[in-house]
Amino acid sequence: MSNRVYLFDTTLRDGEQSPGVSLNVEEKLEIAQQLTRLGIDIIEAGFPVASPGDFAAVKKIAQTIKGAVIAGLCRSNRNDIDRTWEALKEAENPRIHTFVATSDIHLKYKFQKTREQILEQAVDSVKHAKKYCSDVEFSAEDASRSDVDFLVQVVEKVIDAGATVVNLPDTVGYAVPDEFGSFISEIITRVPNIDKAILSVHCHNDLGMAVANSLAGIINGARQVEGAINGIGERAGNASLEEIIMALYTRKSFYKKEININYNEIYRTSRLVSSMTGMIIQPNKAIVGKNAFSHEAGIHQDGMLKNRSTYEIMSPELVGVSRSNLVLGKHSGRHAFKERLNELGYVLGEQELEKAFRSFKDIADKKKEVTNEDIEALVASKARAIPERFGLEYLHISSGTNIIPTATVKLAIDNMTFEAAATGDGPVDAACKAVDKITDIYGKMHDYKLNAVSSGKDALGEVVSQIEIDGKIYNGRGLSTDIIEASVKSYIN
Repeated sequence: MSNRVYLFDTTLRDGEQSPGVSLNVEEKLEIAQQLTRLGIDIIEAGFPVASPGDFAAVKKIAQTIKGAVIAGLCRSNRNDIDRTWEALKEAENPRIHTFVATSDIHLKYKFQKTREQILEQAVDSVKHAKKYCSDVEFSAEDASRSDVDFLVQVVEKVIDAGATVVNLPDTVGYAVPDEFGSFISEIITRVPNIDKAILSVHCHNDLGMAVANSLAGIINGARQVEGAINGIGERAGNASLEEIIMALYTRKSFYKKEININYNEIYRTSRLVSSMTGMIIQPNKAIVGKNAFSHEAGIHQDGMLKNRSTYEIMSPELVGVSRSNLVLGKHSGRHAFKERLNELGYVLGEQELEKAFRSFKDIADKKKEVTNEDIEALVASKARAIPERFGLEYLHISSGTNIIPTATVKLAIDNMTFEAAATGDGPVDAACKAVDKITDIYGKMHDYKLNAVSSGKDALGEVVSQIEIDGKIYNGRGLSTDIIEASVKSYIN
């Protein structure tokens, strides 16, 4: 059996199903391009039949991305498969990914169908997909809670029908590692034609064991592993792909598996996904969290000064965390700024570079030193941002302990400027109400997070908010050294 393990990223499909996350076409394309730089083998670009926006995103990614396999998810019916192929057909390496549930719970309560009917449906969907595409993946939804005897039949029959990959998901995160590993081993042992397909695992994190279950699957013969960057996804999320990658790298002598990854793109990919989705990474998150390479205890610091391997099992530089001591400030020129971007791994076009440099100068006028974290944040929020309809031209706040907070806001809209004033419960509320007056769009803020991008009193603040407008939830992001300005930018974003 080959030692090669294929990495399947579902950030743009399952990851986007995280509550409150909604990515537009250009944002999805930007993430797909970064996943390609990371070296991901298969990118699941979306669920084309879900919405016109999802279809457009899958189509755009299929047309643009080279090298990686581009997959589109569809239910096991012919209309879904036809629509998915329409989105995928211009891809260099397309894959149709079709699925149906196989557990008795789903058969009884969701489908009201017999096992025989589900088996027939699974086989028919694979055969239909195969007419369009040589690379077809079949997923047995809720496989970990399915009857093994029935699942063996399904896997054998879909491989006979032409499936090149068979995925066995732990859809609700019910499995535990020893059990899941044995489950994968049993399927491999009992399915006579399993050598004609790649077996895949897709684990959810409801019990906090998605990564452990995924690795147990790999140990027991799975050759494709599915997950999402930062572990985002439905409910408690998916297996965190960067954790799986670094486990296979750091413990290669144990797992004895080969993957094809540009490790120094891991941190950058994580930050991009966090910025685009508005989902902040917890500080103690393995591999990519702010504290992942921090050492507080004196004994640990002493050991680190003597030899880093005393308390670090991997270097931060390996995953793309820079330790450069070059300080950038308001006197730094374009060349130094471009060199720092190159060091951080950003390749910008001339227009993007110009926008980023102007933003850098604006920030440098407000704070003494501009850190790597500041630069990464401004590149994500400014240089590669989608052009906005509303631009903040002016903001004035009057607030204190014994006065009613008042805000005056001036917005640029389609080359015209409009101004309004409003009062509120606080300065942010007052400013947002002034924006409502100007735009005549009234939003309700459901969630508000303020994150210090770097350290110090002059740190950049990044505000991530969730706004409800006409029953739909939108994510907004704003960046500034002034937290009220960052809040307003997030609201109009």
